Amino acid sequence: MTRPLRIQYPGAVYHITCRGNERKEIFKDDKDRYTFLEILKDSLETYSPILYAYVLMDNHFHLLLETPLGNLSEFMRHFNISYTSFFNRRYDRVGHLYQGRYNGILVDKDGYLTVLSRYIHLNPVRVKDWEKKDVKERLTYLKRYSWSSLPGYIYIKKRVSWIDYSSVLEEYGGDNNKGRRSYLKAIRSDLSNKLEIKKEGQSLIGRNKFIDWVRNTFIKERDREIPATRQLKRRPKEEVFKVIGEETGESRDAILYKRGISRQIAMEFLYRAGGLKGPEVGSMMKVDYSTVSQNRKRLREKLKRDNELEELFRRIE
Repeated sequence: MTRPLRIQYPGAVYHITCRGNERKEIFKDDKDRYTFLEILKDSLETYSPILYAYVLMDNHFHLLLETPLGNLSEFMRHFNISYTSFFNRRYDRVGHLYQGRYNGILVDKDGYLTVLSRYIHLNPVRVKDWEKKDVKERLTYLKRYSWSSLPGYIYIKKRVSWIDYSSVLEEYGGDNNKGRRSYLKAIRSDLSNKLEIKKEGQSLIGRNKFIDWVRNTFIKERDREIPATRQLKRRPKEEVFKVIGEETGESRDAILYKRGISRQIAMEFLYRAGGLKGPEVGSMMKVDYSTVSQNRKRLREKLKRDNELEELFRRIE
């Protein structure tokens, strides 16, 4: 059997699924789930994908996300390794947690973003124990299911800052009471009509126009995996230095070469906004890749402890 396609480009949207090895549990209790979400949040901040929806089941999870930097593989590698390390330490185990690599299906954002979000949110009742229960009971369960992004689509107080709700709700009338009610109404209709999603092969979900574009742009031979990427339209590096300098009062050379928080912030935003890889940032600052990685990690830790630094970081962002 051929492996699923791994197509990456800036702005690509994916439906990600990852199952436990031998279909075993990857979450044994709520501590596992809370830690998983913390690692997910940190990974989103580090690699800058946009998360639209998620759901955690006992032995697998679903994500719906967009990659403005075209860096899905880097994000998923960091994210999955981080959670596997936590899980193995906690349960004194070694080896793989997941069944092979993650499954990433490329999604036609304009045609399928909203329907994929609903499909993901329906997962907690798409199991045998819930199949014969009535729509009202299943809907109530979904609204109360803690390990899903659905409650945030319905209730403002259930929201978290690291999920983009507005892009999906735009199709339902906007991120307002009307839009949230319309989205819930669509979920209720899906429960009655058994929403299903048709994939094109193993790797694509979209309209014919989108599928043809992907094939013509990335796929040269049928069923051949090509790790294709398109060059990111990068934000000019000088703009990154300019904005940081305006907020910190430091010169370009000081930001580049003087050890300190401004340099760490520059490393982060050259990656996030400038579209540079770690080795490219290191070359610019005359350090190796591991130094860039360590400094970005230290910055993330400082942001958790220092409110003034976090405020500065958000202004620059």
